[in-house]
Amino acid sequence: MKAYIISGPQNLGADNLKLMDIPTPNATDDLVLVQTEAVGLNPVDYKLADDGNQNWHYPHVLGVDVAGIIVACGKNAKTSLRVGDRVCGHANLEENGTFGEYVLMHDYSLALIPETVTFEQAASILCGGMSAFQALYRKANLTGKSTILIHGGAGGVGSVAIQLAKRLGLTVITTVSSKKIEFVKMAGADHIIDYQTENVTEHVLKLTNGQGVDISINSISNEEIMQDILNRLAYNGQVISLSNSPFNVNMLDLAEKGLTISALNLGGAHRFHTLSEKADLATMAQELVQMIANNELDPMIGKIISFDNLVDGLSALKASQVTGKIVVKLS
Repeated sequence: MKAYIISGPQNLGADNLKLMDIPTPNATDDLVLVQTEAVGLNPVDYKLADDGNQNWHYPHVLGVDVAGIIVACGKNAKTSLRVGDRVCGHANLEENGTFGEYVLMHDYSLALIPETVTFEQAASILCGGMSAFQALYRKANLTGKSTILIHGGAGGVGSVAIQLAKRLGLTVITTVSSKKIEFVKMAGADHIIDYQTENVTEHVLKLTNGQGVDISINSISNEEIMQDILNRLAYNGQVISLSNSPFNVNMLDLAEKGLTISALNLGGAHRFHTLSEKADLATMAQELVQMIANNELDPMIGKIISFDNLVDGLSALKASQVTGKIVVKLS
């Protein structure tokens, strides 16, 4: 099969991805072999390409999101999965990934794609969409809450989070650059702050009558998380962090305003032995694709590109030249 690989730890970086012929893997144990129809591109993909992972075995296939057709099931795979099923899932980033014509997926991670949902739509809603879903439906305390600040509303997480937050009845404030304002209006944001020209804190306080927001979803930086905690959250407010970089919580007096910091690690479920959390990966994906089928959620695909252009898509994503989701179509 053809797949995009990193040949070794000395050849990291998206520019070093090579499209090569490698053996098609076999489905064993609880693994399911999926013929790839579409993959979604995510910031984590180029970050992994640049940084690598100590648990990789080389050559390593990159990619974490896939939508496709089951062609084989391991002997211990769930009996509810059948050859021919249309499925999607978020892969374990420590194992060979999804940027190939076939991919091995763990049975617990796969959701069935409704017939009215395309492979491209399903692939687009996984990493970013599931992160947004986990933030709002698994992490957030919504009791008595009415306002939310979603940083980076034009990104894969932000654009879905805006739509989900509106479904939950929250007033949505989001930050974007000026060229992406119309995009987040389409997603349904109530208030839009151009972070390049406007003071985010001042606008948040003005929009909330000086109280601050009840919830913030922040995937930008530790500096912005600190600003949320110190200046933008209301009493009993909560920031949900998607940042991978730790910061010193001991520096903060969270008790004064009853604040909460929640860390989100979507793919971490693969690497721990909590079976319910592993199974929840499929549950969240299933909820999202069903929302698409019910016309309750727009995956907001910005561009669909060919398999040959995958590296160019990652480069555009890394350069922030993308509005909406980039999806790679294989067939």
